[in-house]
Amino acid sequence: MNKQTQIGLLLLRLALGLTFFIHGFVKFQGGIANTAGWFQSLGLPGFAAYLVAIIELAGGLAIILGFGTRIVSVLFSLIMLGAIVKVKFALGFLGNGQMAGYELDVAFLFMSICLALADKNTFSLDNVLIRRTLDKTKSV
Repeated sequence: MNKQTQIGLLLLRLALGLTFFIHGFVKFQGGIANTAGWFQSLGLPGFAAYLVAIIELAGGLAIILGFGTRIVSVLFSLIMLGAIVKVKFALGFLGNGQMAGYELDVAFLFMSICLALADKNTFSLDNVLIRRTLDKTKSV
């Protein structure tokens, strides 16, 4: 993979990770119990709000660092699919004038899929850890 592609994936990781991190942070800051109540009003179990918030917060940080990128990206994809189907789809792609549609959710979904399918990035913690492990096994 060339350097421009590596930098592009790094920027994609940073943007996606920061966005999810902030969303998770806001769920806790605004009172996770409120978010759990909103989940229940949608017919989802309240504990799912805790799972989503933890995945967004910890996963956002992990994506920024490039740690577990593929796994976290798959989890982000599932969250986005849930948000589109359960919350936003009825509003339409661009929304209803009072609430946003699912256009941004689709963008985050495909960003997540892109990172899940991408090769290891040079600028990631995963790459550093793998290199270090490989170096140790070669020296043995």
